[in-house]
Amino acid sequence: MRHRVFAVALMLAGSLRAAEPPVILWASDPVAPGEMVVAGALLLSRGAVAADAPVIAPALQPFVDSQRLAGAVVLLADRDRVFTTEAVGFADRAAARPMRPDTLFWIASQTKAVTAAAVMMLVDEGKVALGDPVAKYIPEFAQLQVGPRDAKDATPPHAPARAITVRDVLCHISGMRFLNSKDRSVIDSVSLEQSVRNDLLEPLLFEPGTRYQYSNEGIDTAGLIVQRVSGLPFERFLQERLFTPLGMRDTSFFLTTEGVGRLARSYRPNKDKTALEETRITYLKYPLDGPDRHPSPGGGLFSTAADVARFCQMLLRRGELDGRRYLSEAAVAEMTRKQTGDALKESYGLGLGVGPTSFGHGGAYATNMQVDTRRGLITVFLVQHAGWLGDVREMHTALAKANEQVIARATAPPR
Repeated sequence: MRHRVFAVALMLAGSLRAAEPPVILWASDPVAPGEMVVAGALLLSRGAVAADAPVIAPALQPFVDSQRLAGAVVLLADRDRVFTTEAVGFADRAAARPMRPDTLFWIASQTKAVTAAAVMMLVDEGKVALGDPVAKYIPEFAQLQVGPRDAKDATPPHAPARAITVRDVLCHISGMRFLNSKDRSVIDSVSLEQSVRNDLLEPLLFEPGTRYQYSNEGIDTAGLIVQRVSGLPFERFLQERLFTPLGMRDTSFFLTTEGVGRLARSYRPNKDKTALEETRITYLKYPLDGPDRHPSPGGGLFSTAADVARFCQMLLRRGELDGRRYLSEAAVAEMTRKQTGDALKESYGLGLGVGPTSFGHGGAYATNMQVDTRRGLITVFLVQHAGWLGDVREMHTALAKANEQVIARATAPPR
């Protein structure tokens, strides 16, 4: 098999700065199926990674060759710099379009962390409190009742023992469902206001605060609170307060025609579990560049590895990046500690899964971001897979080993 290595020079000065766009050098000739497509990132900054051959892409290439992986972009960073961004495989297998470091992905539920950050901005400003009843901002919530869960449940409808709070909807203990039935699991088909109204047509599954139920409805509710309190459309609030100042140029709920061309195609195992086949993003309305799609705070964003890394760096630095403060340290501490209580085994913060020394979030089509707070490291793994062929742990093991090689190389004392 022939190998082509495409060099990517990321012009960094301390971190991934908005004022210093990456310079990407690409071969222009087409890539045939079966060739190894590698994009290795070289840092040209203080403490830069040496211009060695890529490590992560070769580790993942066997999974591309065996059709267990269509393609991926992997980024490793710390609080100040990006160690590497490597792309392997194909963004579009049929067209032999290779993955690139700037390939766009639907990051799905990773959006939840961004929504939580937006809420915490308003908390910092004294405009919202985590303990406030949601009904303070969305009065219709005062009419919500608990049960029955479904047609087989004989529980009579009744008022909840306590009101749903802003905290509840951000950590999935509100009693709200994953998605409402009226939107038919298409999360961007109606306006945010209408989607939450549709959520309110169905009763709560349980008393607020007593159980955990992963809930896009709850995060969408948090997004509507941001919209109502700020007086801005939710997507505009994110653009003005987070994406533009953070330099997240490619992050949006909406795609242009050019953006659709940069988006990684989605894949799933075929019926016989013998190969990958292309699939649509079933949660989104097509065409993806159409005019009648709407923002979904629970899972609607598209982004790139570099943009996701910027957001993670801001959180790892406790709310600050490049001398600008986005969140107070207290706000980040609330986001990244367990909010689900001692009685529940699920460990979820505000818009983030949390552990003793880590936080992060995945997406429906297997994207993931993880922040190791003990080591001060960020891992961004972007793919578009609705399921896997074989045991995915084998690939994760290979990726983890390659990641450690990159980290060791990047953090080694200068010779």
